[in-house]
Amino acid sequence: MITVTTTIEASIEKVWDAWTNPTHITQWCQASDDWHAPYADNDVRVDGTFKTTMAAKDGSFSFDLEGVYTKVELHTFIAYTLPDGRNVEITFKNEDGLVNIVESFDPESQNSHELQQQGWQMILNNFKKHVEKL
Repeated sequence: MITVTTTIEASIEKVWDAWTNPTHITQWCQASDDWHAPYADNDVRVDGTFKTTMAAKDGSFSFDLEGVYTKVELHTFIAYTLPDGRNVEITFKNEDGLVNIVESFDPESQNSHELQQQGWQMILNNFKKHVEKL
């Protein structure tokens, strides 16, 4: 598994809402400024599904990140499976006004582990920036 992490200065309620609310997802779910997330749908419950479209702003490329939730514990843990069978786990740990997020995922075979870790970390960094300016 590949792991990315961040610590956010915000309440767990604010972090959880920004992570799970499609209105927020479209504002942070991209790795760089030349990409955006024009669409997000999210049903955060076991067997619920999600779909986020990530696209280059110049229209040259887009893809959907989608999956099915396998475990959801409010404010603490989310696990889901991607269509290709890879698994993702996200832990939210609330301590003294800080929320530590640890996101671990099975790598895919097209890109190097380093490139995948960098991309997911950049998205998580955008999430942190988004939450801390709310």
